[in-house]
Formats: sequence, C-alpha cells, structure tokens
Amino acid sequence: MRRSQLTAVPPTHDHRLAETAGAPVVAVFGSSAGRPGEAAYEAARDCGRLLAEAGYAVATGGYGGAMEACSRGAADAGGRVIGVTAPAAFPERPGANPWVQVEIPARTITERIHLLLSGSAACLALDGSIGTLTELVMAWNLAFVAGLSGAPARPVVAVGPTWAAVVAYLAEATGSDPSGVSLVADVAAAVAEVRRRVPLGPSRLSPGADS
Repeated sequence: MRRSQLTAVPPTHDHRLAETAGAPVVAVFGSSAGRPGEAAYEAARDCGRLLAEAGYAVATGGYGGAMEACSRGAADAGGRVIGVTAPAAFPERPGANPWVQVEIPARTITERIHLLLSGSAACLALDGSIGTLTELVMAWNLAFVAGLSGAPARPVVAVGPTWAAVVAYLAEATGSDPSGVSLVADVAAAVAEVRRRVPLGPSRLSPGADS
C-alpha cells in the first residue's frame, strides 16, 4: 500500500525535475536487487534519508532494490521522491515503488537516463551492475563535456570500492580524466560532498543544458 498519493507526470525532454520537487534534485543510481536488512539496501535507505534531511529531493529509477530503499529513506524523512520509470523496457515490473510520490514514465531507457541527469543538480552512484555503470559513465561524460565549454559541471559522486576500481581502470585505459567523478567510501561521505557543492535553491542545471 502506498504511503502517499502517487502523481503521474507525462515524460517530456524539457521536464524540470526541480520544479516538480520544489528543491534541488539529487539523482541516485543503484541496483534493482536487494531487500530490507541487506547491507546495500540499508545503505541506500540511509542515503535517501540523509539527502532528505539535508533538504534535497531524490530522484531514482523508481523500481525496487536500491531505488526503493533510497526512495523509502527519503520519504520517511519527509523528503520529496521522484521515480523515473521505463514501463516499456520493464513490462514485468508492476510500477513505481510505494515511496515514490511523483512518477515520470519515460518511453525508453535512454530517455529515462536523460531525464534523471538533465533535471538533477547532482548524481550519486551506489552499488549496482551494468545499468548503474551506464548511468555513471554517462554522468561522467557530461561532466567532462561541460568542462570543455567552461560550464558548471554537475557533481558526480560514486560510492564504494567497486566504482573506485572501475573509474581508475577506465581512466587509464581510455586516457580519460578521473577528476570528473568524486570517489567516496560511503553514503555519508557522498551526501557530505553534495552538500559541499550544491547549495539549497533551484537546480543549477536546467534540462536541455546537456543536449
């Protein structure tokens, strides 16, 4: 049973997550696996709680696992929770998790990632697999492109040793600049990095800035 009324918002490429949320939005990426009581689930739940307590809105992919945990933590702390789902890509999934307050159903996975990144003021990558890797690398690339034009780069924060190893490997193998990703040990450090770099107020980056 849902803890709050769910609002469905049609997907548009210029949709402003910050306007929907009324606060700076932090996109959180993570695995669709995981259950309450497991370490990764509880870490994601703590992440959502800490972000909400700090005054940020949370946007995730809207489904289960780390997405659910982060949504749950944020909602329990009184925060705003947005879920950007992809029903056509995941027809077997029943819809947004019970803690999502605003659901934005994207038409494709690509559009889903675009909406999350273009409408957020920062993004965090928690433990995950290839889907989370795709989101992290896209965010990293957008930070790099922003730097080329002198535009403000969205903070990209990756949590844990897996992403530290992945970023180090990719940076060396491809000659990429690893400084576009802030590597931290845990969710407390991740939220502290967001608080340091993203002031409370409207999202600094409007959708379309990365188009």
